[in-house]
Amino acid sequence: MSRDVKETSAGGTPPAPAALAAKVRTLGPSMTRSMLRVAEMVAAEPAVCASLTVTGLAERTGTSEATVVRTARVLGYPGYRDLRLALAGLAAHQESGRAPAVTADIAVDDPIADVVAKLAHDEQQTLADTAASLDTAQLGSAVAALAQARRIDVYGVGASGLVAQDLVQKLLRIGLIAHAHHDPHLAVTNAVQLRAKDVAIAITHSGGTGDVIEPLRVAFEHGATTIAVTGRPDGPASQYADHVLTTSTARESDLRPAAMSSRTSQLLVVDCLFVGVMQRTYEKAAPALAASYEALAHRHRAGR
Repeated sequence: MSRDVKETSAGGTPPAPAALAAKVRTLGPSMTRSMLRVAEMVAAEPAVCASLTVTGLAERTGTSEATVVRTARVLGYPGYRDLRLALAGLAAHQESGRAPAVTADIAVDDPIADVVAKLAHDEQQTLADTAASLDTAQLGSAVAALAQARRIDVYGVGASGLVAQDLVQKLLRIGLIAHAHHDPHLAVTNAVQLRAKDVAIAITHSGGTGDVIEPLRVAFEHGATTIAVTGRPDGPASQYADHVLTTSTARESDLRPAAMSSRTSQLLVVDCLFVGVMQRTYEKAAPALAASYEALAHRHRAGR
């Protein structure tokens, strides 16, 4: 079964005003330098930007009107007018509430108490950004596909492979047929067997991991419903995904590599998928979950 490759886009439902800063953090790494200047300014100074025309914002950022309009669209707004309305809402939101605290990166000589505090802050920000940028319509469609899937294949390598295993273990506990594939050759071999009632999920922070994209492409071309969990909604993986679930792109540092923050946001999305499926299949899932607990109970008792 042949299917047309999708056009990658960061569009969809325009983000709520409070989610704009999270959207900028998520999409910033994939923007051009000129677009990033526009995006960073609208996130940092929403009140100022809300008062500017498209020409005015272009002049303030040293870019062009076309760049401003493209940036608005990449952030999920149909045009600059819609972005200005969101900026006005964001400015009002910030005035009515306390701005979030900003902490410095973890230093080599930080006391362990500071490490705990900084990591906790960054983890909270990562989760908040992911929740704010997650398209619930896409999430609902993905949940619906999983709930009625004949078979589910999940692809991930490295830290994303651990997240893939986590999702599969959850799905198995509620009676669904799911497999996590880490070997790229085996993943493609299995993807060839997928059909219209099956679901394939690619988990890739960069959106460009070849070992994950290849089996997703094969699954897509064979008619399976495909889902990409990625920090780059405009990346290569998304062109083979029926549903794209965007994760947060948090700040990196020498002591906190991307794998840590990406795993945090991916696990949130995985939990959302699982709970959504559990809700839709509760009459069957609840007894299956109870049976798995009962089957393992003696092992827990033996370990006391």
